[in-house]
Amino acid sequence: MAEVFPLERIPAPVRAIAGRLREAGHEAWFVGGAVRDVLLERRRGTAPRRAGDFDIATSATPDVVRRLFRRTIPVGIEHGTVAVLDDEGGAHEVTTFRRDIETDGRHAVVQFGVSLDDDLARRDFTINAIAVQPETGALRDPFAGQADLEAGVVRAVGDPAQRFLEDRLRILRALRFATVLRFEVEQGTWRALEEQAGELAHLSRERVRDEWLKTLDADSPGTGVRLWWKAGVLVAVWPELARLPEAAPGWLDASDTRDPVLLTAALLWRGDAAPEAAESAVRRLRFSNRDTARVRALVSALVDTLPAPGQVRDVRRWLARHCEVAHDVVAVSEPRSRRTDLLAAVHAIEAAGDPLSVRELAVDGEDLKAAGLVAGKAMGEVLRQLLDDVLEEPWRNTREWLLARAKELAP
Repeated sequence: MAEVFPLERIPAPVRAIAGRLREAGHEAWFVGGAVRDVLLERRRGTAPRRAGDFDIATSATPDVVRRLFRRTIPVGIEHGTVAVLDDEGGAHEVTTFRRDIETDGRHAVVQFGVSLDDDLARRDFTINAIAVQPETGALRDPFAGQADLEAGVVRAVGDPAQRFLEDRLRILRALRFATVLRFEVEQGTWRALEEQAGELAHLSRERVRDEWLKTLDADSPGTGVRLWWKAGVLVAVWPELARLPEAAPGWLDASDTRDPVLLTAALLWRGDAAPEAAESAVRRLRFSNRDTARVRALVSALVDTLPAPGQVRDVRRWLARHCEVAHDVVAVSEPRSRRTDLLAAVHAIEAAGDPLSVRELAVDGEDLKAAGLVAGKAMGEVLRQLLDDVLEEPWRNTREWLLARAKELAP
């Protein structure tokens, strides 16, 4: 008996959109990564999770879709995609059946008025070329994507060389799916992506960045980095990682985090990138300003020698230099036993409320001026010295002790 897709997993607003299209006499099918993930979930016998976005492929052209629905957004109308808004404002993508008639490896010119099978034939991998009939849950699978799901294989639809020529970002997508789904890349698909791995320079840096972060956001990020390396794309995208030790990718899997920005910083540090070089690298890939600043701070803290957990004064001083990223840095330090001990020392200092910055001192610049002790440019240096004294012995953080010490330090 043919497998039937569990339609109850598809959100009601998406089913309603497909129903409206079909009532108007148009074909409508559920497609997208959510279809793949639900089918894979059933095969692996894992507990249901929140499914991703279910998209709709339809024979209706974009102008027809916009006439049928009251609220729409032309998110990619030149490629046939219109977002239909539901009553809660949620956006659901509806895309006209299409076929590529021209492509430069980054942008495609498409033709409408084709069949569902033509539309599925232009997709990247067989596991992503499965469609669901909205009324019955019957599966349309012309390229045996279900068999590849069963076998754990990432296989290009049709000729893999042609698929990658159409959009070379698919090279990185193949590596991501292999990492996240724990699949193997089919041999012919692998040969084709290796042959074209050196042709990524013209791709949008934002798209490359997104594939990188999604690859690291996996149960085994080290597997993803090894695949990027083996395929020949790692150093092309990240020349800063040319000196990355061979064992580094496996070490990623032993870290206490799956934060892809933190893992990126740790990899750059492992590749001997200085903080300035790490910042430049992530700017090149269009990381956000926030993430760029975070990467620089993380690499700066990793370059700084980590203190021995038993040396409490050293731990306090290290925390004072890197308090905003300390927990993240500990999460990627080695070995695991040292991580545990160092994190315990950090937690003990935080629980004790030991001051770690000038603003946590029991006196401030106004207190020093009011006491007639110091003013002008010298004030900052005196406050920094007071903090150093308190980092050595936290009990010194009293108004009386600090004012007396400031008197000694005053020029």
